Amino acid sequence: MKYSESLKKNRDFQQVYKRGTSKANRYLVMYVLPNQHMMNRLGISVSKKVGNSVVRHRLTRLIRESYRLNEEKFDRNLDIVVIARNSAKDRSYQEIESAFMNLAQKHAIVGGTDEETSY
Repeated sequence: MKYSESLKKNRDFQQVYKRGTSKANRYLVMYVLPNQHMMNRLGISVSKKVGNSVVRHRLTRLIRESYRLNEEKFDRNLDIVVIARNSAKDRSYQEIESAFMNLAQKHAIVGGTDEETSY
């Protein structure tokens, strides 16, 4: 994540929950709030209800990787919090990435910048 850092503090998460907008699909919930930092900040939350620590960390890694690989497409100056739902537990990387990008498009925070520009 070269253009981003992680949301770590509880008060930052709470601020995004209270002031941000939320969209959801079958596997994920995404909250988005514009920030004053010159970069995006990504926070990921996976409840103990979803599974044991192995399952929770796997989902966290899948969500973080989905963001990392598509990072150039995202608008800047955003706080993004992603919450994994219980139904995401047994899903593949492709399903999680598809759900993640679907929510980003619903929030209209994905610009269509392609790296395939010809010179």
